Amino acid sequence: MSRPSQAKLTDFQHTGVSVIQAPPPHGRMKKPSAEKDSDEYRQRRERNNLAVKKSRMRSKQKAVDTQQRVNELKEENERLEAKIKLLSKELSVLKDLFLEHAHNLADNAPPPASPANGQ
Repeated sequence: MSRPSQAKLTDFQHTGVSVIQAPPPHGRMKKPSAEKDSDEYRQRRERNNLAVKKSRMRSKQKAVDTQQRVNELKEENERLEAKIKLLSKELSVLKDLFLEHAHNLADNAPPPASPANGQ
């Protein structure tokens, strides 16, 4: 039986159970921490604090921008809804005028000519 390339196979002889242990996670290895009163520690903390501050500022700005966009879209939506209402009223008036005109034409039209006998 072949062994998995990145997992360790462990046998427990007294139970007869094989267990596969996961490899350590990839990525950053934990560095030995510097002493809290060292210059290196203070510099890292300062850099981290600045990075956190910058990240929070970007996050707040993104929220402000998003809210502004929401407000703009709401205003545009209200304008469009008002335009729809106006155009619907105009359509209704024009339909009524058209139907009235068509009705008047039908009332004033001469009766259809009947075919003459003997032709």
